[in-house]
Amino acid sequence: MAEKSFKYVILGGGVAAGYAAREFAKQGVHPGELAIISKEAVAPYERPALSKAYLFPEGAARLPGFHVCVGSGGERLLPEWYKEKGIELILSTEIVKADLPANTLVSATGETFKYQILIIATGSTVIKLTDFGVQGADAKNIFYLREIDDADKLVEAIKAKKNGKAVIVGGGYIGLELGAALKINNLDVSMVYPEPWCMPRLFTSGIAAFYEGYYANKGIKIIKGTVAVGFTSNSNGEVKEVQLKDGRVLEADIVVVGVGGRPLTTLFKGQVEEEKGGIKTDAFFKTSVPTVYAVGDVATFPLKLYNELRRVEHVDHARKSAEQAVKAIKGLEKGQSVDEYDYLPYFYSRSFDLAWQFYGDSVGDTVLFGDNNPQSPKPKFGSYWIKDGKVVGAFLEGGSAEENQAIAKVAKLQPKAENLDALTKEGLAFACKI
Repeated sequence: MAEKSFKYVILGGGVAAGYAAREFAKQGVHPGELAIISKEAVAPYERPALSKAYLFPEGAARLPGFHVCVGSGGERLLPEWYKEKGIELILSTEIVKADLPANTLVSATGETFKYQILIIATGSTVIKLTDFGVQGADAKNIFYLREIDDADKLVEAIKAKKNGKAVIVGGGYIGLELGAALKINNLDVSMVYPEPWCMPRLFTSGIAAFYEGYYANKGIKIIKGTVAVGFTSNSNGEVKEVQLKDGRVLEADIVVVGVGGRPLTTLFKGQVEEEKGGIKTDAFFKTSVPTVYAVGDVATFPLKLYNELRRVEHVDHARKSAEQAVKAIKGLEKGQSVDEYDYLPYFYSRSFDLAWQFYGDSVGDTVLFGDNNPQSPKPKFGSYWIKDGKVVGAFLEGGSAEENQAIAKVAKLQPKAENLDALTKEGLAFACKI
């Protein structure tokens, strides 16, 4: 098979790849120097759209509408943009072997790609129930959502099973966003998760109570403290029932599973240093192999604000880490210094008419403030996390752009807050005066 050589190769075709390509173009890259190798068939796109507007019954998002970098208010990079910049998009190509000492990647069809600098932007893969041998989990109409192909299959099922019953397995990001999307499509939705409340990695019980109440008001049934242990199918092999550990059986025409992801690092096992489930990098996203960088979900990097190594699975970090790595690569070439990555953790979500943002760290004591009544016509509430007498994290539902900026500033500056009762009373005003 033919061998292709590039100065730079980005492996992966998600959000990070697109933002890295834009930064390369900004910093200056010659035609033929850069390639993106992706197993997906389309140019990099804003993945968060798949669990939101892509599933809307009316005015649904479709490509080319959400190619990167529209998610952060930038220019939309259509396939033609890559051509114009001389960047080679190598799509529908799965890499099955990486030989880092030899600077070589090999595809499933035996093609060889050589590089001088590699950026690993492989992201995560979804955890499947079949991985745990859950009985009947290979039935038709059991969906996972990671790539545009997954979303297309789910859209077809929603159309085919009009007004049917949907079961969401999982109460995290994907579960909450898809629960809302399926309800908007007039499906009868039940959500099942083992934890005592939804989004337990971030939400406090007080925050979660609002969303669970809001979803219940929309007619979504919430079943907590149990898991799906089996599925039965009809004669067509389509899922018919979900069996729960507590003995209950739920009818289902569609099942969507969102129980987490795993960083895609298998190709590089034993070739780079790893930590906390990801590929260990420095503040410039360089790995233990000097010609290799890792960005986005797969990178375990020094989080300067908290003086610790952390891996972050979120679109905001995917974008910013990709840009940082390219700046560092080009800076090295030009003999220019680049500032260390100084990241403020940021998470957000939108569902129904709701939109929340969180900044900082979710550790320590918490206070809840504002109107968190699920029945309110315009709820606005939030939470602060306080550690060692300082506010280290802030969450806000229903905030304006200015208010969201205020909570971000609080999380970054970590002001003192010794009196939790006073902080509860002051609420959002505390952030707005910082």
